[in-house]
Amino acid sequence: MSYICIGPKGSGKTHLLHCLKETESINETSYSVSTVGTNIYTIRNPNVKETESNKQKARQVLSVQIREIGGTMAPIWRRYFEGVTHVIYVVDTSNLCQISAAGVLLYTILTEPRLQTADILLVLTKMDLAYRQMRNEALLMLQLAKLRKELRQRITVVETSAVTNSGLTDVLDWIFLPHKKATQAKGPHAH
Repeated sequence: MSYICIGPKGSGKTHLLHCLKETESINETSYSVSTVGTNIYTIRNPNVKETESNKQKARQVLSVQIREIGGTMAPIWRRYFEGVTHVIYVVDTSNLCQISAAGVLLYTILTEPRLQTADILLVLTKMDLAYRQMRNEALLMLQLAKLRKELRQRITVVETSAVTNSGLTDVLDWIFLPHKKATQAKGPHAH
């Protein structure tokens, strides 16, 4: 399995991945610099307990590596698509001006031949800064309902905030649980 995390510049990819790696690493005073190039994060499965037997651990994925590709590299994202089975696409719901551009980038990803069988996680970030209507506007602008009818990929939507840690369990479930079960939208009001 190969995972990538992509999205427009400033969408919250780095914060999200830092928080998945170390839950307590982000708070209200945290900031990050936009990724130029790529980063690789190793995310441990929180569902695997240290006390479990080796047989039990062997049946579960202990960790995955996720390659974050900076938003400024969008013109060359395609170079990283070979062998990718899982795409985490991050959109900043607090920045409506960026959502149209995020939608265009999302469409190019969804039509990429090498990603036709990939599972897609659409992460609506910065929900602590957005109000409910902005989230609804974001989904309308991304035309998610139309996309789900026309595309072959499974798209799962999760609302998150790296600051409040909301939605992070849903992201971890998507990463580590069988994807047959994780195909519905997640979040308090997800559609």
